[in-house]
Parts: sequence; C-alpha cells; structure tokens
Amino acid sequence: MCGIAGRVNLLSGAPVDPAGIEAMCRLIAHRGPDGQGTLVEGFAGFGHRRLAILDLSDAASQPMVSQDGRHWIVFNGEIYNFLEIRRELEARGVRFRTSSDTEVLLASYKALGPACLERLRGMFAFAIWDAAERTLFLARDRLGKKPLFYRVDKDGLAFASEPQAFLADAGFESRPARRAVALYLAHGYVPSPWSAFEGVYKLPPANYGIFKNGRLDVSRYWRLHYSPKVRLTEAEAVERLLDLLRESVRLRLISDVPLGAFLSGGVDSSVVVALMAQLSKGPVKTFSIGFEEEEFDELPYARLVAERYGTHHEEFVVRSDAVAIIPIRLVATATAASTVTGSSQVRAAWATSSPNASWSARKTESNRAASARHARS
Repeated sequence: MCGIAGRVNLLSGAPVDPAGIEAMCRLIAHRGPDGQGTLVEGFAGFGHRRLAILDLSDAASQPMVSQDGRHWIVFNGEIYNFLEIRRELEARGVRFRTSSDTEVLLASYKALGPACLERLRGMFAFAIWDAAERTLFLARDRLGKKPLFYRVDKDGLAFASEPQAFLADAGFESRPARRAVALYLAHGYVPSPWSAFEGVYKLPPANYGIFKNGRLDVSRYWRLHYSPKVRLTEAEAVERLLDLLRESVRLRLISDVPLGAFLSGGVDSSVVVALMAQLSKGPVKTFSIGFEEEEFDELPYARLVAERYGTHHEEFVVRSDAVAIIPIRLVATATAASTVTGSSQVRAAWATSSPNASWSARKTESNRAASARHARS
C-alpha cells in the first residue's frame, strides 16, 4: 500500500505550508517505506508515501505531474488493466515517460475526465489537482479496498489515506463523532461517509468527489447489478469461474518486485496459490500463520497446499498471550438491585495500563463492596 495526503485552500486562498504536508506524510509513513514526496504551489499541496511495486525508478515517484504541468496526481493502489489502457491511449497519440500505472491513470483522466473510472480494474484511491480549472478530483474504487478520508474547514479541503494525518493541522480538533459510536454499536463498523472523528468523512466506495468553487459534490459512478441472470450448465459455470479466477490472478502478478501469497489452507487462498503456481515461472513464495492451540491451527492444511504446488513456504507460529497485547481491558462489575427499578445492572469500567488503571481497579472493588453491603441491608 501507499499513503496519500494533501490540501487545497480554495475557500481562503491561503498558501499551503510545505511543512504541514510533510508532517501529514510522516503521520502515515507506515503506509509507504520506500520514499516520501511532496509538491506545494500556492494554495495547493500534495504528499505521498511510496511502496514501490511498478517502475521502481525515481521517474515514477509521486506526486506526479502531467507533461504540460496542468495536472498533479497522488495515487494509492494498483490498476490491474493499466497496460490495456496504456495501449489505447498510445493509439490516440499519448506518449509516456514511465512504465507505471500512475502515469497511465493520470493520462486516462486527462483524456476522459471522471469517465475514466469506468475503465479501471483495480483497487485505488487517488486525488488529481487541475491547476488550470482550480479543481480537485477525488476517487475511490468500487468496493472501497483503498481508504480515503477528507475534511472541509474554513480554508478548504484536506484529504488523506488515514485520518491521523489531519493531526498535523493545528486547527484540527480530534473530537469523537457521537453518531459514529452509535453506528459502530449497531453495525460493528462505521459505514461511509462517516468516520470516528467529528468533521472527518470517508469518500464512499464507488464514488468520486469534485471540489470546485468552494463546494464538494460527491457522485456515485458504479452500482452492483444482479441482472441479467446468466444461464449456464454446471460444467460451463465451473469453466467460466476458473477463467475469471485465472485472469484475475494473472493481472495481479504484474510487478517489478517479488510477490508472495498468504496461505491459510482454506479454499480461497489455496485456489489463488494454485493459479499463481500455474502462471509463475518460478516457485511461489507462501507465508502462513499458525497457533499453538491445535483447534485453531491451520498450518497442516497450508503445508499440504504448499507441498502440492512446490512453493517456497515459510511459517510463523503466534505464541503471544492475546490479552496481554490488548492495551485496554474491560472490567465489569455487578451492582445491587436498585430500589427504584428493582433490577440489577452491569457497569463497565475501562482500565488501561496508565496510573488510572489501579484507580479504576480500586474503584471497582469499592463498588463491589458497597453493593454487597447494600444487598445485605
């Protein structure tokens, strides 16, 4: 993965501080260990943390600028059919300086505008700045594999792969969003467009946003359709599924760095490894995680697949105490029946490893003793 960040001060016109963009990138440095790049001109600034997969040269570094200097791009993800799109653009007379999918994506946007999204097969979150039109374009892949957060303030719009990048802005107050708490308790996650922070939003999957003249307009470019239905025999369905899986794996094997696969021994990872073995010139590198507890350990199944396809296999057994690595523990105490409601209730106290932890534990014991005394009376 890579990390992207940026800001355009279209509302105030205030110049973007280059140090601020660099700070945003540092806060998401874990997303890209291979380098950092920034570009700031006037009231627009982009930043990028790179994990190099395609075209490892400096020419493919980001932010990338179009040959005419009008458009900038920062991009996180991978466009699996970029070679096909590149050939189409070359037939139109477009010339490329790199072999990266980033440059193809930028050229595709220049040629087609937002309609370029219909041609993309991949996982992506990207931002493009049009200096001539003073327009910011944001987009996210169909299923939301790549994250993209944004916030609008008095100056303009800031965006990033992860919300902690906004902490670089002294004007950002990291207040929890109450609605997000309710959504998390209801769904087990916080759905788009909301986030855990007040005033911070996620660009929803299969959507793009255009920030122009101080206004952000978000539009959906794709929906999953369940029709028309496909009528196939079982044998035809099996063959069609295998063709689709093989093509998907083949496209994902395009890389300028070594590739590997996580192998659990389950159906999905086993199928992927089998197809990688068919399509690769050398042994596939596979990696598996196991557990000391036999009922949870899947290493034997992973080994069977690794042996079957002759992979270069590595295993790691997790032995850490799961509770010990969790920084927060939940302590529940039961209180006596209320004289008003006549029912018992459970109070949850969050105790951390900070000095407050011992205070919380003492308070828990105090509550328990008080409850017992109340029950006896």
